[in-house]
Amino acid sequence: MLRLTWVQPEDLIGHELRQAAQDGRDASAVASRWVAAGGHLAPDRAGASATPAPPELRSLAEHLLDELAALASPLPEPTALSAIESATKTPPPPRPFPKVLPDRPPQTPEGLDIQPLRRLRSGGPGAEPPVSARGGAGDRLHAAWLGRAVGCLLGKPVEKLPLKGIRAIARSTGNWPLSGWFTEAGLDPELATRYPWNRRSAPTSLAENINGMPEDDDLNYPLLALLLIQRHGTDFTTADVAKLWLDELPAGRTFTAERIAYRNLLTGLEPPHTATHRNPFREWIGAQIRADVFGWIAPGDPARAARLAHRDAVLTHTANGVYGAMFTAATIATAATGTTDVHTALQSGLAVVPPQSRYAQAIDLGVELAAKHPDFDTVVDELHAAYADHHWVHVLPNAALLAAALTHADGDFEGSICRAVSGGWDTDSNGATAGSIAGLLAGHPEALGDRWTHPLKNRLSTSVAGFDGIGFDELARLTLEART
Repeated sequence: MLRLTWVQPEDLIGHELRQAAQDGRDASAVASRWVAAGGHLAPDRAGASATPAPPELRSLAEHLLDELAALASPLPEPTALSAIESATKTPPPPRPFPKVLPDRPPQTPEGLDIQPLRRLRSGGPGAEPPVSARGGAGDRLHAAWLGRAVGCLLGKPVEKLPLKGIRAIARSTGNWPLSGWFTEAGLDPELATRYPWNRRSAPTSLAENINGMPEDDDLNYPLLALLLIQRHGTDFTTADVAKLWLDELPAGRTFTAERIAYRNLLTGLEPPHTATHRNPFREWIGAQIRADVFGWIAPGDPARAARLAHRDAVLTHTANGVYGAMFTAATIATAATGTTDVHTALQSGLAVVPPQSRYAQAIDLGVELAAKHPDFDTVVDELHAAYADHHWVHVLPNAALLAAALTHADGDFEGSICRAVSGGWDTDSNGATAGSIAGLLAGHPEALGDRWTHPLKNRLSTSVAGFDGIGFDELARLTLEART
């Protein structure tokens, strides 16, 4: 029987129950009714359960999803742009959040200052003077496209693997700490059986078989965003995004919140209801991976980049899911100037996020742990302990890991992508975003290193019409044109 991932009500209900617990809604009564009726919790890593639900159980799941949607979250995490911008200008009184780590005195290693983030919140002076640009705007965009592809490709074969599996595979092949492409050469057969590669990605993403950049949603969405700007300019609406998806994006190339929103569009719902109707993935990572172009075309204007990203994100996401897109776009807009460092770029991203939100807390946690521990494995272990109750595709743990990787590597390209991927969770998405930001900071394609860029052969595969086989240099040229 056909089992459709990420859309079946009997699978969605478990994810919605987990989301309710995380955003402060009391769903205990709903959970009891679901379990008593024979319902199961959400699949741990897959998009669909193994067996179909009987009609009466599926009907109950649909009813309970609607009942859960009526429970409002008590947390100060708005989705409307006006409310977000108001929150960032006048922070609300402190509200209690679940602690992700016990209180402890700051222990910042010598040489790494995490105070700029706190100074930014208090309106104090900024960070150190910006660094010099390494290349022109076209070079930076070329490096950003390449960096996004390289980071994504590095993470593809180990996507969905647990952290211990990633570490075991890399150690078995002499690649730990992670510093190169994953490979089967020298891999212990027992480990290969226990931790199988991502079956769709391994044939095109291991060191021995990379031949150009294969298709991935982490690259499809920037292509769609570029196409959006080409057709509508920066005055596009969320409805324009929706129509573009229906025209150009195959439904089978969507996942989690994007697949739910696509389904909702086909049933006649319009934005922003596409993001909320029976969509337990609305605070997952999907919108965060779609935001790069909005930062690339707004260099030096992080607020504008964040507003563009918001318009795209609300098709599929709410609250923290939207903040992920805004944070990424603003961070990239600052990095795209070629005159800043990674820490200042992260500050600008945090400035567009409501300071009382769990997303802001995640970024703070990632930065502070990176500042505290010289050993990045320790940083990752603490993050995994802090977010043990979150799904591996949820935006919060991945945002914390992204901020930690970029901070700990001081924005270095190879260090950033390897740390982001070695930390587990959504490995290809985190590698992609880290590579985009660090690529901009590197400033030139040659600064990324030939061993990373040569296997891509300046060729991107995609199902987005008109872009299949395109070169990253051409994408940089088109992105530069989109700025005008």
